[in-house]
This record gives sequence, structure tokens and C-alpha cells, in this order.
Amino acid sequence: MSQKKQQLSLTWDLEGFFPGGSASPQFQEYLSTLGQDLESLDAQIRQLLGKSLEDLTICEEIVQQVQVIASRLGEAVAFIECLEAQDMTDKGADILFGRVRQLGARYNTILTKLDKLLLEMDEAHWNNLLQDSRFTPIAFNIAERRQRALEKLTAPEESLAGDLAVDGYHAWSKMYSTLVGRMTIPFEDNGVIHQLSVGQANNKLHHPDRAVRKQIFSSYEKSWQEEEDLVATTLNHLAGFRINLYRHRGWDSVLKEPLNMNRMSEKTLATMWGVIDHNKEKLLQFFKRKAEILGVEKLAWYDIYAPVGQEEGKEIGYDEAADFITDQFRRFDPRLAAFAEKAFQEQWIEAEDRAGKQPGGFCTSFTESEESRIFLTYSGTMSNISTLAHELGHAYHDDVMKGLPHLVKEYAMNVAETASTFAELIVSDAAIREAKSKEEKITLLENKIQNTVGFFMDIHCRFLFETRFYEERKQGLVSAERLSELMEEAQKEAFMDSLSEYHPRFWASKQHFYNTFFPFYNFPYTFGYLFSMGIYGNALEVGTSFADQYVHLLQDTGRMTTEELAKKHLGVDLTRPEFWQQAVDPIQADIDQFLELTS
Repeated sequence: MSQKKQQLSLTWDLEGFFPGGSASPQFQEYLSTLGQDLESLDAQIRQLLGKSLEDLTICEEIVQQVQVIASRLGEAVAFIECLEAQDMTDKGADILFGRVRQLGARYNTILTKLDKLLLEMDEAHWNNLLQDSRFTPIAFNIAERRQRALEKLTAPEESLAGDLAVDGYHAWSKMYSTLVGRMTIPFEDNGVIHQLSVGQANNKLHHPDRAVRKQIFSSYEKSWQEEEDLVATTLNHLAGFRINLYRHRGWDSVLKEPLNMNRMSEKTLATMWGVIDHNKEKLLQFFKRKAEILGVEKLAWYDIYAPVGQEEGKEIGYDEAADFITDQFRRFDPRLAAFAEKAFQEQWIEAEDRAGKQPGGFCTSFTESEESRIFLTYSGTMSNISTLAHELGHAYHDDVMKGLPHLVKEYAMNVAETASTFAELIVSDAAIREAKSKEEKITLLENKIQNTVGFFMDIHCRFLFETRFYEERKQGLVSAERLSELMEEAQKEAFMDSLSEYHPRFWASKQHFYNTFFPFYNFPYTFGYLFSMGIYGNALEVGTSFADQYVHLLQDTGRMTTEELAKKHLGVDLTRPEFWQQAVDPIQADIDQFLELTS
């Protein structure tokens, strides 16, 4: 990829939604109107409680209002998410965040009353509702709400828990974000000390110079050590809230909620991890070879994602990355390429490398406008290009859902990660095939295998840590020291004790552990990766006609369980190991090719 003059904007455009950022009067008015509509809907539902809801026309009207408000609330949440990510010192955004949280709590309270309304329907009227053509498109989602309501507390109790969570549960998560926003990581370059944001420091962990990686990793660990007591307190209270709520609901397993949210069974999850454990040995061969290439006896944590190859130090311009991604997308489906071009040209992406930004990357959906915005800090690495492709996959998923009822658009995180990872695979595989030299192929292949390491080992250690932490947390508070022990134990197990140095304070630095919307923000990534590998295998076998089948699969992600989705569109049983092994086999082939090229 050759360099050329920068033409694309590195910053996104939010003005088209609400001009003026956190000072936008239009956004203030939007929130006020939303609050009024919530009050109106609440009053309407309260009038119906305790009565037999037999009029399906009234029920249809209420459900439609719920979907409209949900869409508008999603719009508001996305706007705040973008404001806070682009500038973590934006105090106005912090205030708006609190207001939107309150509106969200109000909405959830209304949902608990809607659930009560559904539970009050006798079976005859309930069955009539599910069979009525007006409800057919959302029958799965309505039935799911009713079933989940049966497994929760009473409506008043759930409403109280939701209200208390705003200044408790969610507030702890917000405090963590505030802490990360104020943190700086010192980094010495040519005798000058630079204060990096957490996001900028993360990017340097991918630097081709091992001395740079080692220095920033040491500084990173030390900085988190200085904050570990406060962060440990935050994590303990987040977990404590969940555990107590689950206990009152009568839920024994901390996995019940994340599995429900991902619409998958525990058997599917166990089968997936079992196949992964069975296939990790090949990755140890990759680690050994990579250590030889880097000139070390064993890889350290900060070597895992280090680039290799003669082109390892080359910075890839943002315009070049955009062209590269859209060209590869076009080979799969011109519609996907056209969508990516639109996202780049219309400034849907915030990619500038500057201080003050939130670390990491994400894609958020403006649900009423039916547009997406993508966030990352771009520094010219292949890893950044993978992130771009990944987030564009999320955005495309949202795009193909346009026009569907809002409830159907609420697909689970695991299948959301399927679309994003599928987009990554398109880019990485095409790039490897088109490599113009052996060194370029090695670089690209190694970058692809790094993803496997992430999903099979890095994500696995997060899952192991979180599972064990929650079990210990049931007995009382867990100290920062013990959290580091649990993390290092999980890393050693997940990486099969193959590293020379680990990252014991990863529990403090990984924002996913502090997310209050998605408990166990880990295994869905690995599921999405392997599920997308299986879908990708189908795409290669079927050819260009698979593009339409892929769109149909994505459109069904919000209206059936994961197992049903796989059965309908792929003809496979996710509770059995065969599908997962078939998805893993091409990964083994990638490693074999890497070993051959680097021998």
C-alpha cells in the first residue's frame, strides 16, 4: 500500500444529529420531549394494569409507542457515547449522560409495567396476540419479554432496582470512565517525557520496537498499580450489585443473564470453549516461531500483538486503509463496499490520533436516524485496519436492518460480533492472497493469527477471570492483590503457560469489565469470531450468491435464538462440536502456512 495525500477526514460529523455538541439546544429539546413522551406512555400503561387486556388494537398501539421511544432513546445514548468518547474531559457531556441515564431508567421502569401487562393476559388472549398478523413480525421478541419477566422480580421491585442502579450500579461504571479519562501514562522518547492517554499508550503496545513496547508496558502497569485500590473498589461494587440482584431473582448462575442476553444455551458455550481448548496446541507452535523471529526465548504479554516482517515499521495512511478495506469488501459484495465508502466519505468515523480520547474502538447506532458512527484511534497499523473493518461490519449489520421493527433490530452481542468479525475476515484473507511479496504475506498472515490468539486465549482468560472472580465475590470483597492473582492465573491457563511475562493488572485496565449494559463482555467476541469463520466457510463454498444469504442471516439475528439462526441459515447444531471444529480447521491451516513461510 503506497502513501498518498490525506483527503478523508479523520474526525466524524455529529452536527447532522444535534448541532453544538454537548451545548446543543436541539438536543436539550429532544430530551425534554422524550421525557414527556415517557410520562405519557407510563400513564397509559398504568391505566391498563389490573385489567384484562383483550383489545389487541390498544396493545398494538402501546407496543408501537414503546418501539418509537426505544429508538429515540437509542439515538440520545449514541450521541452522548460519541461526545464522551471524542473528549473525555467534556463536562457538559457528563451532565447529559446523567440525564439520559435517568430517562433510560424511566424507560426500563415502563418496560417492567409492560411486562406485567403481558403477564396479566390470559392464555387465550395471549395466543391470539402471537397469531395476529399485526404482531407476527415481533412475536419472538414479545414472547421473549414475557418469558424473561416470569423469571424476574415483581414489576415494582424491578422498577426500584432499575431506579437505584442509576446512582449506584451505573454510577460506578461512570466513575471508572472518569478515572480512565484523567489518567496519563508517562512515556520517554529521546529524553523527553510525554504524557499519553490510555488509548495512545495502548497503541504503543503494538510498536515494532520491543524496547518501546517494554517501556510502555512497564509504565502502563505502574500507572494502573497506583489506581488499583479505587479500581478494585469499583469492580467489587459492580459485581456485588449483580450478585445481589441475581440472588433476589433466584438466579444461581452469574452466566444466566449474559446467556439470556445472547440468546444462547450454556451447552453451546461449553462446547465452543471445549473445542478451543482442544485446538490450542497449534498456537504454541506459532508463539515459539514468533519468539524466534523477535529474538527472544519466550514471548511476553507485550509481544503477543507485536508486528513481524520487514514491513513491520511501515505506517499505512488512513486513505490507503480506506481504499484497501473497500477494495476487499467489493470482492465479496459491491453493496458492502458502497456502504463502507459512504461511511468514509460522509464522516461517520472518528479516527484522529490525539490526547483526551477514550481508549479502544466501537460502533454505535443512531437508531432513529438509522446511521452509525465508528470510533477508534488510528495510528497506521494493520491492527488499526482490522479494527476499522471490524467496526464497519457492525455498521453494515445495522444498515441491512433498516425498515425492520425496532424490537427486531435489538440483536444480541454475540451475533453482532459475527458481522464485524466476518468483515475482518474478508479483508485479512483477501490481503493475504494479494500479497506482493513473501514478507508482506508473512506480515498479513501473522496479523490474522493474532486475532485468533486474541479470541482463543486473551478473551478466554477474561472469561476465566470473570467467572472465578464472581464466585469469590459471593463470599465478600476481593482485594486488588487477589484480583491480580486471579488474572495472572487465568492468563497462564488460557495461554497454556507459554509467556515469559503476564499482565496481572489487566483486570483494571480493560474497560469491558466495567460495562453495565453487557455482563461478561467477553465470550460473545469469541463466539462471533468462530461463528463468522463457519459462515465464511459457507461463503467460499457457495460463491458470490452467498451475499444475499448473508444479508438474510443478519436480518434474522434479532428474531430467533442463536441455535435457531445457525440451524436455519447454515443447517448446523451449535451444541455439537462438529461445526466449531470445522470453523477452527482453517485457522490451523493459517498457522501451518505461517510456519512454512518463516522456516
